Amino acid sequence: MLNRFRQFWTKVITPIATLLLKLGVSADAVTLVGTIGVSAGALIFFPRGHLWLGTVVITCFVFSDMLDGHMARTSGTSSKWGSFLDSTLDRIGDGAIYGGLVMFYANSHAGNSTLMAAVTLWALVMGAVTSYARAKAESLGLKASGGLAERADRLVFTLVLAFFSDVLNLPILLEIVIWYVAAASTITVVQRSLSVRKQVLADPANAGLDTPPPAEPKND
Repeated sequence: MLNRFRQFWTKVITPIATLLLKLGVSADAVTLVGTIGVSAGALIFFPRGHLWLGTVVITCFVFSDMLDGHMARTSGTSSKWGSFLDSTLDRIGDGAIYGGLVMFYANSHAGNSTLMAAVTLWALVMGAVTSYARAKAESLGLKASGGLAERADRLVFTLVLAFFSDVLNLPILLEIVIWYVAAASTITVVQRSLSVRKQVLADPANAGLDTPPPAEPKND
């Protein structure tokens, strides 16, 4: 869904990417700093209940995910290492965001806090499995993309409603989106698993383990 806005954001980040390249900043450095910023924002502010502030900090760094890729393409330094680093650090950032929310609910005294901590943890796990399912399928020469919950959609929905649930003092908003992410991620894992099984059954050659070299890591 959010891919439709990619052209707009590319225009926004192009001057920033150009400036950083002129200053000698590498795309890998931007990737690393962005992950550190996202993780710090989530793990420092979310557990304390400062959801709006944590979201603002995370948002300031989360666009590095687009910025580093644009810098790599512009400078001609795109590589398998860069792709691997980006995807690996994305998992860390995702884990920090949902992990911070797990700690937020664990520290809360609300009546359903234990349940929400468990649901948030499930959303975290299934989000990671969603990405793993795609990477594993592609390493086997198959496809397992798409589904109900893409990574960008999950993060944007979660951060936007975390912000407004705090600002408007409506915790139900965050609870709704976490339940949605948990359910949608689970459905996506099932969808991708069924897609891989269908491809294997359609072509007996896919049933063996003699596979081509692993594909480059992908985000969701």
